Amino acid sequence: MIITRVGNWSIPNNVSLHLCLTGSRARFEDSAPRIVEDPSDLVVSKGEPATLNCKAEGRPTPSIEWYKDGERVETDKDDPRSHRMLLPSGSLFFLRIVHGRRSKPDEGVYTCVARNYLGEAISRNASLEVAILRDDFRQAPSDVVVAAGEPAVLECVPPRGHPEPTVSWKRNNARVSTKDDRISMRGGKLMISHTRKSDAGMYVCVGTNMVGERDSDPAELVVYERPVLVRRPVNQVVMEEETVDFLCEVHGDPAPTVRWRREEGELPRGRFEIRNGNSLRLFRVKEQDEGTYTCTSENSVGKTEASAMLQVHGKKHIMHIVSEHTHTLAYLWGLALPKGQTPPLGTSWPGFQTVSNTVKARPSSYTLMHLYSN
Repeated sequence: MIITRVGNWSIPNNVSLHLCLTGSRARFEDSAPRIVEDPSDLVVSKGEPATLNCKAEGRPTPSIEWYKDGERVETDKDDPRSHRMLLPSGSLFFLRIVHGRRSKPDEGVYTCVARNYLGEAISRNASLEVAILRDDFRQAPSDVVVAAGEPAVLECVPPRGHPEPTVSWKRNNARVSTKDDRISMRGGKLMISHTRKSDAGMYVCVGTNMVGERDSDPAELVVYERPVLVRRPVNQVVMEEETVDFLCEVHGDPAPTVRWRREEGELPRGRFEIRNGNSLRLFRVKEQDEGTYTCTSENSVGKTEASAMLQVHGKKHIMHIVSEHTHTLAYLWGLALPKGQTPPLGTSWPGFQTVSNTVKARPSSYTLMHLYSN
């Protein structure tokens, strides 16, 4: 324990000193000032009111003065027109914060000083900063085009501000929620992991701090759809001179284009047309038209294909029954058989015995006789 000697008095250091002056002598019950509430740092919007608190104790009651950046602060006690008021508690009240690009009279580092005849006490420093939020975005979002199912990223860096602005997003004037697991926001970026057609729209980046909000120019997210085959072409077997339709119906956004090709060569010249922008029609088909026909559907975000086989039977290969009797069947070929080609080696008919051809026949007809039921 430290003992302080005052005249004939010995006073421990943990006992307040109260002195009483008679003339130039201190009264024992008086005490030097001490700060019991220090001011705290403030960030305030321009034009808004603000208070820097300071409370001191002592006897007699200390007087309070404020200093900014080492210079005494002028208050209403000095000039009734001042926008700074010294409250009875000792706090410094600003009717409004004055702040401009060239003049910043209220921004700075403040201390309060409490004084009486026994001494003074100085508070800790407290900064008063003026919140700002500029108008211009450091990076505004740009238009983005993706295919459905792909990820999309919209980037944004908000205007300069103090405190640093936070970033949120609006889509078609409604706030974007991250409750959807596909959507996240990080570092100013809006990320959609698996886009859907319903995600398309106009997006606005919003920078916010205590000053207010700033909206960026809108950016469009376009979600296209790759071509999808709704109806595919199917394999076909037809006779010569018939008409053939290969269908190829597709859906997509933007609307896909459809092209047809024949794998074995060109499409039949003068004997085809594209119907409804997607289906292929072949007229008066011939054996040489046989092959694989492929439709290709394509738009700006994707491509798909589908193929079908065409088989054409010539009339010379087809037999017709020209007469039918109890024991006789007569067959007729539409065209004469090529030289050296013989009729079928075996023929069956419902309800009759299978007969092998062991006889010569005329080039275009053949009659089976003496048929007997099984």
